[in-house]
Amino acid sequence: MTMMNSFAFNIPFISIFLAMLTAILTPLIPVKKFANSNKAVLPERVTCFVVALIGVLSAILLFELNGDEPISFRFMMGHFPAPWGNELRAGPLEAFLALAFSISMFLSLTGNFDATAYDVPERRRPFFCVLVNLLMASLLALLYTNDLFTAYVFIEINTIASCAIVTVKQGGKSVRAALRYLVLSMAGSGLILISICILYDVTGHLLMEPMHFAIINLIKNNQYMHPLTVALYLMTVGLAVKSALYPFASWLHDAHGSATNASSSILSGLVLKGHIFLIIKIFCRVFGIDIIHLLRMDTQLLIFGLLGMIMGSVHAIGQTEAKEMVAWSSVAQVGYIFLGIGLNSNAGIAAACLHITIHAMIKPMLFTSVGGLSAAAHHKKGLHDLMGTFYANRWAGLGFIAGACSMMGIPTFAGFASKLSLTMAAFESRAIIWALAALAASSVLNALYYVPAMVVILTPAKNNTPLSLRDISPDRGDETCLPCKGRWPERPEGCLPPVSLSFKLSMSAFLALNFILGLLFMPILRIIERGVSVL
Repeated sequence: MTMMNSFAFNIPFISIFLAMLTAILTPLIPVKKFANSNKAVLPERVTCFVVALIGVLSAILLFELNGDEPISFRFMMGHFPAPWGNELRAGPLEAFLALAFSISMFLSLTGNFDATAYDVPERRRPFFCVLVNLLMASLLALLYTNDLFTAYVFIEINTIASCAIVTVKQGGKSVRAALRYLVLSMAGSGLILISICILYDVTGHLLMEPMHFAIINLIKNNQYMHPLTVALYLMTVGLAVKSALYPFASWLHDAHGSATNASSSILSGLVLKGHIFLIIKIFCRVFGIDIIHLLRMDTQLLIFGLLGMIMGSVHAIGQTEAKEMVAWSSVAQVGYIFLGIGLNSNAGIAAACLHITIHAMIKPMLFTSVGGLSAAAHHKKGLHDLMGTFYANRWAGLGFIAGACSMMGIPTFAGFASKLSLTMAAFESRAIIWALAALAASSVLNALYYVPAMVVILTPAKNNTPLSLRDISPDRGDETCLPCKGRWPERPEGCLPPVSLSFKLSMSAFLALNFILGLLFMPILRIIERGVSVL
């Protein structure tokens, strides 16, 4: 602690403050075009710059905290003592996840500049950036907060911004999906608030560590056992609704499937993970894994995690739209994370956090890839409409194939690393047979919908459709279509826009991260394990 750079103590607060300040200032920034109509406007560039800056700050914090001995620290806001204190706490795990979330957010935005321009009217793009910044601020707050009521405040900010970002893409389906999302999220928020009230009533604290010691004393004296059990279950169910744990995930496929590509990437890759990490902090820092086992919550999460792994894939198999298939796949991946949490061990929690990191990278890559393939099919949504689109946008096709291989757990891809770590953690658990059987079954089910989708995009289109190679314009780096001399997005049906540089760079980064996480996951897992040890 004494050797730590004093500036690093301020990084959690500065990161949250930067995102909140940018959300306030973004509507005041003029919508200035830099090149053509499908390029990022100034508010989007400012947002990407701030997200990148937060990533750099998070990397500095990780370097400071992940020394020879991992350390964590608390940052008191306003210097008010418990129970009214508002406190931030950071360790290697929080800093690492903040870095991973920043990278994922940055690539989700830059990879979907064109899609956002197509889906979001120009006058609404600054407000889209407001929502992105609010989501970034809320995610950082959920990572760093050490205070349950502050966590609840940012849960609400996150919920409102998440529902609003679905409606940015105009249309009746988006509005209906957002309203359904809002209703269920508000129900989850109510359960969380009731739980916080019960915990404050019986412990007299809102900060996590003082609340933990109070709960230990109550358990030792056999006091308030029923209120504590009710509070734990209400908190877990409320956050499970927001995390799309099956069977509380009925809202997810509509909300993520009908949003813009960037919104879907952020919602699935990041927003779900913020609430899941809060569950991990409550289990480890507020109750403790021994009390979680005593109250049998680990068994419940293990069962629902196993159920989610299977049922998410079962629902995905029957989908006819690509984005909804990928959305249901997220439900299965959330099941993997809750399986790790349900193992109720440091190894299981570390494996869950590794899967959080990997899913935060791979799922935005899949949604971005689907968006690129859909644009090549003239923004048609059905899986059968994507036939041959690999040849129209090879970057999107490669991203989809690599992401699908990762979700199936193919070796050398990122998904294999998290599944292997979950398998190793399961060997330390009493539920090893069930865990291994579910991991194997879920991987097979993943293949049953990802492999046919890959076959579709790799199958050349017939009858000289607009997706045949001879109809594709050479990529000249501008927006002019050679056959028809038209400009995007007013081209006729037979002409396709060239793949933008931002899409290529973002997809290249996604692909590189996919292989890095798959091949070099052990050093990353060690960082996570060190972070879990001081969580």
